[in-house]
Formats: sequence, C-alpha cells, structure tokens
Amino acid sequence: MSNRTILIGLDGATFTILDPLIKRGIMPFLRDFVADGVRATLHSVVPALTPPAWTSLMTGKRPGRHGVFDFFQKESEDSRYLRFAVSQDIRTPTIWSLASAESRRVTALNFPLMFPPPDLNGCVVPGGWMPWRQLRLGCHPAGLFDRLKTLPSFNARELAMDMALEEKALEGCAEEEYADWIALHMRREQRWFDILRFLMREDPADLTAVLFDGVDKLQHLCWRFLDPACRKDDPSPWEQTITGFCEDYFRELDGIIARIVALAGPQANVVLASDHGFGPTSDIFYVNTWLEQEGFLAWSAGPGADASGPAKFGIGSIARHVFELDWERTAAYAATPSSQGIHLVRRPAQGGSDALRDELAEALRRLRHPDTGRPVISQVWTREEAFPGPFGSMGPDLTIMLEDNGIVSILRSASPFGRRPEPTGTHCPGGILLARGPSFRRGASIDDLSIVDVAPLLLHSLGVSIPDDLDGRLPTSALDPTGLWRRPPRYSAARPDIEPVAEGLESPATGLDYDPDEQALIFKRLQALGYVE
Repeated sequence: MSNRTILIGLDGATFTILDPLIKRGIMPFLRDFVADGVRATLHSVVPALTPPAWTSLMTGKRPGRHGVFDFFQKESEDSRYLRFAVSQDIRTPTIWSLASAESRRVTALNFPLMFPPPDLNGCVVPGGWMPWRQLRLGCHPAGLFDRLKTLPSFNARELAMDMALEEKALEGCAEEEYADWIALHMRREQRWFDILRFLMREDPADLTAVLFDGVDKLQHLCWRFLDPACRKDDPSPWEQTITGFCEDYFRELDGIIARIVALAGPQANVVLASDHGFGPTSDIFYVNTWLEQEGFLAWSAGPGADASGPAKFGIGSIARHVFELDWERTAAYAATPSSQGIHLVRRPAQGGSDALRDELAEALRRLRHPDTGRPVISQVWTREEAFPGPFGSMGPDLTIMLEDNGIVSILRSASPFGRRPEPTGTHCPGGILLARGPSFRRGASIDDLSIVDVAPLLLHSLGVSIPDDLDGRLPTSALDPTGLWRRPPRYSAARPDIEPVAEGLESPATGLDYDPDEQALIFKRLQALGYVE
C-alpha cells in the first residue's frame, strides 16, 4: 500500500519568521495547514549547512555516514585538494533510490547534490547549484529537458545559475537593486511550481519533491527586514518598501504551497521541511588570524607565495590564502568558512595529533570577545564527536559553532574580531517540520525531531521498507495511531554503501565536467550568500 507523498523543501525556513507572518495573515494557507496537521522543530546536523543537511534528510544518516560535509569535498583524508561536491559523493542510499528499488516513481526538483543526476525511477531536475548551460545534462531521464522547454515559463537561466542575475548580491545589493533581486526569487519559485505541476499531470509520481530555496536567500540578505526583532523603530521609506517586497515573496510562496497541496489531492501525505533554521549574526571571527596569533598557523613570506607548490588546492579562489601558508610552521588551518571546520596538518613522524587537537579545542572554548567578554565559540566538536561513521575521516578535525551561529571568515585580518554594519541572516540548528494528510495526527504540536527522522517518515508514507541502519527513527508521535496500527512500518536489512567517486569531477555516466568558468560561477553564488569570501 502506498500513499501519494509530497515533500516541499523550504530551504532555511524557521518558525522565527513564519510564525509572525502566519499571525499577520500573510501566509493564510500555512496557518490552516498547521492547524490541521503536525508541527515540530526539526534539528539540523553539524554543520547546519545546505549540502550535509539536505543529504541527511535524503538518507536518514548523519554526515559521517553519508560522506558530505560541505559545498566542497576533499579528495582523500589527508589531501589538501578541494573540489565541488557532486551527487556521487553521497555514499549511501537515498530516499530516491530506496523508493525506486521498490517500484515507486519519484520526481525530485531543485535539490542539491543531484548533479550528475542519479539513475532513479522517475524525473530529476537539479537547480540552483549548477551552471544553467549544464541543465540539459542534469535532467533525467534523457529528453526531459526538451519536454520542459515547451512550458511558456521555462527559463534555464533563472532555474539554475546565471551570474548576470546572481552578481547583484555579491557585495550586497545597492538599494535600487533589492526589489529586482527579490522579484527574481519570486519568479524562480513560480517557475519551479510550473515544472512541478507539469510533471504531476503528465508523469505522476508516488513521491514528488520540490525545493524552494528563495527562503534561504532572502533571509541571508534581508534578515533585518524580515525579523520583527531586528526592524528599526523608524524605518526609512525605502526600508518599508523592501519589507513589503519580502512579505510579498512569502505571500506568493504561501499561494504556491496551497496549489501544490490542491494538485496532490486530499489523500496525499504532504511534508514541509527545512534543512536548518535561521537567525541574525553581526560579529565576524577571523579564524585563521586567531590561529596565527595563537601560534598554530604561519603565513609564508608574501601574498600568493608558492601557489604552484606542493600544497595543491583546487578552486583557486577559495584556496588562495592557503597557498600563502608556511606549511613547515603551520599546525592547523581553516580551509573553507562554510564547513566551520579546522584541519590539522598531520605529521606522522611526530606521533599522533590528539594532544594538539585537545590543546586547540580548549583554547577555542576559553576564547572571549574583547568587547563583550562573552564566549566567541559556543560549541567545539572533535571529528569523532561530530562525524561518527565510516566516512568521518573526510571531515574537519575540529568543527566549531560561533556564539551567534555566524559563519567564520578565513581571510587574513589585522584583528581576529570584526563587526558587520548591519545584521545579516545566518544558519541556526532549528528548522521546521510540518505535515498533513491521512497518515498524520491533526492539530498536533509534537516534541522536537531530528532531520534524519524525515527519511523514515517519507519511506513509511510511501509504504517502502525502512533500512535498519538509519540514524533516524520513524517519529510515531507525528502519525495517526489508528493508521499506524493498521499499517505498521516495515523494516529491511541495510543496503551496502556506495563506492567512492573516482578522483576528479567527471561522471562516467554522463561525461559531465565542471570547467573553470563554471566552477567560478558556483563559487560566486556561494560568495553571494556569505558562505565563502
């Protein structure tokens, strides 16, 4: 027995923003959806970042057991070479592949790490983290791109990534550009809905999933206009206008969600989930500058020194500062800001590095901000604590969380501490889960869940067996007891992990390769959102 199941991903959605919008009548459908369904805070993984978090939702496993830790991937445990993460870096079965294996049909739209597209029973259209010129290669099955091109609203540039549109956010929009930038994301959500509607009618699936990522993007750039706690008492006319445009985006999104639920019909189970929550950040922590001052890191003689030497890094833009390190005198460094991670320079001849790691972790825990006296770091995890599992060795040696959940900076600075002129949005651990349909309780607010609980929930809704090795557990508190008694969950033996991707970016299945220009485009999009510098 299978219930039609709809997954609506709202990237970065948080009750901090949604609840006031619901209360003020800006999202009336979501208000009614919550009243008639189940609501819970959904805790993300470490780090609370798009690639590892959505991958955990798709697999029911944490990063150490699925192999994705960042937008970027190391070639091996001790490698200093970075590349962009791709779908083949996911080392364990996903809800897409598990459903396909039991003859369920799947549609997955705009989810990360779906490029090259997995070979599943259904349709895949990757989106925001790939160059728009590659969108044809990213669609599955063959011929899907040409079918979608017949839609009047189809626009590959806006569905995927055209930096002529994205660059407006690189340094923060000029005031006169905010309105157009918000309108772009309103159009993108509508275009994704049009594709979803087309496929639901022409190629219906048992599991239909779409990710709307404008929520995350608006919150990064426009947090001070969205969060009631951050709004000024006397906003300027321009600030009032931008606040109105942001609210228009969420009003339009509410209407899109309502239309998806109507298309699915009353017998469908509908799940809304986010990969993490959001909050404000103002402080900047220049982690490599702090490591230098504490004697853990040393720079070479001059900027750009020995960029062609043995410390080989891909993606030169993000690795530029690493070429400037003196590797003979450096014991620890941060390679990317998005991972919130610190890597140790391992020297086996000198024995293990646990003592160095412990010393560094303790120094981070003791660190206080010179202006406030408050802790700079709220959490420090070792690799074993953050990433237990067979692939944990690919993660950073230490992972940190700043006191305000902000993203660290890896740039060189005169001081380890800085301050932003205006608060911006940053990822927080607490996301959302909302669910409604025949399988769910009605009008229930339940205890917090983990993002890894979503995969078993979706598999159960589909009538697909749940592998017995997941980190997540079926959240029975969300389910209608009578329905659960009539159809108890089925479990199956774990499926084997997937062999690692071959070194390099080329996919043997598609011949796909990111060229330097396309890597630069992806890098710029990450930069626009504050993940890299």
